[in-house]
Amino acid sequence: MNAVVSVGILALFMVAACVLGVRAGRGRDRKDLAEWSIGGRSLGLVMTLVLMAGETYTTFSYLGAAGWSYTHGLSALYVVAYLTIGMAASYVVGPLLWNYAHRHGLHNITDIVSHRFGAPWLGALLTVAATVFLLPYIQLQITGMGTVVASVSYGAIGLGVAYLVAFVVSEVFILAGGLRGSAWVSVLKDLTVVVTLAVVFVYVPLRFFGGYGELFARLGAERSAWLTLPGPNSATYGLAWFVSTALLNGAVYSVLPTTVAGFLGARSAQTLRRNAVILPLYQVLLFVPVLLGLAATFVVPGLKDSNLAMFEMIRSTMPAWLLGIVGAAGALSALVPMAVFMLVIGTMWGRSVFSLHHRTASRPRQLSQVVTLVAGGLALGMTYLFPNALVRLSVISYEGLAQLLPLVVIALVWRRMSPAGGVAGMTVGILLVVVLMVTGNDPWNGINAGALALVANLAITVVVSLARPGDAPPERLAVSKLAEPEPVAAR
Repeated sequence: MNAVVSVGILALFMVAACVLGVRAGRGRDRKDLAEWSIGGRSLGLVMTLVLMAGETYTTFSYLGAAGWSYTHGLSALYVVAYLTIGMAASYVVGPLLWNYAHRHGLHNITDIVSHRFGAPWLGALLTVAATVFLLPYIQLQITGMGTVVASVSYGAIGLGVAYLVAFVVSEVFILAGGLRGSAWVSVLKDLTVVVTLAVVFVYVPLRFFGGYGELFARLGAERSAWLTLPGPNSATYGLAWFVSTALLNGAVYSVLPTTVAGFLGARSAQTLRRNAVILPLYQVLLFVPVLLGLAATFVVPGLKDSNLAMFEMIRSTMPAWLLGIVGAAGALSALVPMAVFMLVIGTMWGRSVFSLHHRTASRPRQLSQVVTLVAGGLALGMTYLFPNALVRLSVISYEGLAQLLPLVVIALVWRRMSPAGGVAGMTVGILLVVVLMVTGNDPWNGINAGALALVANLAITVVVSLARPGDAPPERLAVSKLAEPEPVAAR
């Protein structure tokens, strides 16, 4: 009976997400790629805020952060650190990318790179590289939602079925509503997340410890290793890893294709500046799963899968209806970023690959939607065939995507940067990431492999560009002034 109640409530939220997403696309131009991929460049402050919050507060925040603190302690707070750095950087980078894209009618990072260097082939190359590193993040969200659904159903629904549900629901609202649909689903997600985390944050200390004082006292007395770096189980995730990972992920935050989609969908550059000021306050919520993960070390010790720490702790004591709502918040936290990642993959292929051929260039939106469906299917297959830890998947995506930073941002402000320099740097960076991962050297001497790769990337980019300098005309560089240009019609 408990499973019926909790799953029924979860199902109602999934239906609501589909309805919101589909209705968001009604009355919109069904042939306009800009309308589908970046919300018609018209999202105001509230919609931009909830959309970008939906992309940053994901299923990792519900499961991975609690699981990481359960196993490794407070090093899980690297998430708060890097988002703080990234959002501060987005105050500058967001308007810079917005200005450039709106001046030239561009839709995503591969568009921007193609235009900056006047090289469509480079946009196509970047599309392939970005897709390879985005697919694991989609898999991360599918895995996370599957874990939520299986847990909320008290084991009645298997992971395989739960993975399929995640794929179907996200495809329904992203294909119908595009970025605007994701923004509306984010409204539902954010309301549910805030309410449920507030309830759980109060419930767990009172139910299991008698109050916050007793919880913190026990943590200090019995879990002191969890409260310091590198944590209780490994010297790997020490201060060097924490700092290098926070800096790397903070740097890459503003060039994540999903983040850039949020930038370009905004109504104005000023909207992005206000968003960068307000959004960091949302990260206060991230302290809740970290604390719950620490509390779970007392309540449910010895878990084989630490990602289940929070749900295992509350499942046996919460009423089924409340568990269903908590599960819905976790599921929606997976659906929104999953959908947006699939959307940006589709848009990149539609704009930067299919546009190279005259037979497909006239149908960018339809072909982008097909690729969105295929990308989701590939990630679903990866989830069945190659399951992995949530944090590991997240780190892989960030380390790979970080290697796009010079081509996407630095090129817009450095006139002499050449395509040869950018490609050489990116290639070296990606190869170094792959080699360090495959050989088990990530972290390397405690330092994030992606950070090492990015340093090598930047060095190669600079050296090659100085040896074979480019000479970009002024119109292919970013606008340095704060004044906002008049948007051009989308191409």
